[in-house]
Amino acid sequence: MYRAPTREDLKKEIMQERLQKIIARAGIASRRHAELLIASGQVRVNGRVVRELGTKADAAKDRIEAAGKVVETNAERRVYIVLNKPPEVVSAMADPEGRKTLRNCLRGLPERVFPVGNLEYAASGLVFLTNDGDLAAEMLDKWAQLEQVYQVKVKGMLTLADLERLGKETGVKMRTVRQPDATRGRAANYWYEARMRDTKKEELRRVLFKEKHPLEKLKRIGLGPLTVEGIPRGRYRLIEQKEAEKLRKFAGRKETKRVEMKKEKKGI
Repeated sequence: MYRAPTREDLKKEIMQERLQKIIARAGIASRRHAELLIASGQVRVNGRVVRELGTKADAAKDRIEAAGKVVETNAERRVYIVLNKPPEVVSAMADPEGRKTLRNCLRGLPERVFPVGNLEYAASGLVFLTNDGDLAAEMLDKWAQLEQVYQVKVKGMLTLADLERLGKETGVKMRTVRQPDATRGRAANYWYEARMRDTKKEELRRVLFKEKHPLEKLKRIGLGPLTVEGIPRGRYRLIEQKEAEKLRKFAGRKETKRVEMKKEKKGI
C-alpha cells in the first residue's frame, strides 16, 4: 500500500548526499578520486563496505571512512588557495619518495586541501588548492581549456622571427619579457612568456630542443584568471570563493568559443 512521505522522510532525503560529494567536501580527495575509492572498496559507511557510486549517506549521523580516514561530520569552510610553488617540490600533499611536498608550504593551515591539476617537480609557480570537491571536479573536466601562462628560460636567445615561427608551429603565443638575470655585455640565456593549454607544453619543449634552444626553467605565473603575482616563492594567499568561481566560468567560456569556431568552419 502506498504511503505518502512524511516530513521526517523528506528531511532524511534532503540530509542525505552522495558519498563522493561528502568525501570531496571533507577535503580527503577530489570527487573523481572519491569515486575510485568507492569502486575499489576503500569506503565504509557504519562499518559496511560500500562499492556503489550512487550510495547516499547522512554526514551528520553516519560514520563514514574513506581510505582509512574518518570523514569529519562538521562542515568545513570552503578554502581556495593560490600557492607559489618552489622548484623541486612535488605537487601533492604526500610523496612516497620522501621529497618535499605542498604540505611543507602550508604549515599552520587547519583545513585539508588538495591541488587541482599538476605542476611538474622541477617547475615553479602557481598551484591552485582547495577543499571544494565540486569546483575541483569541474576544473579537471575542463583542464584542457584553461589557458596557462608560463615564463620559460631557454638556452641562448630567440629572435622575433623565431618567436613567430615557433608560435605557428606549436600553437603557443610567445613574447620576450624583461630579463631578470641578463648581464650587459655578456651572453645570457633568455626568458620568454608563453601562453598555452596544458597539452601544448611538451610540444613546445620538443620543438625548442630541436631548435637547439632547450628549455632550462619553467615557471607558471597564470592559470585562467588567477595570477601568482605578489606571492613570494613558497608562500600562498587565500582567495574568495567568487574569485575561485571565475575558474569555472573561464574554462566554460573558452570551451564555448572553441565550439562556435568549429561551427563556423563547418558553415553551421
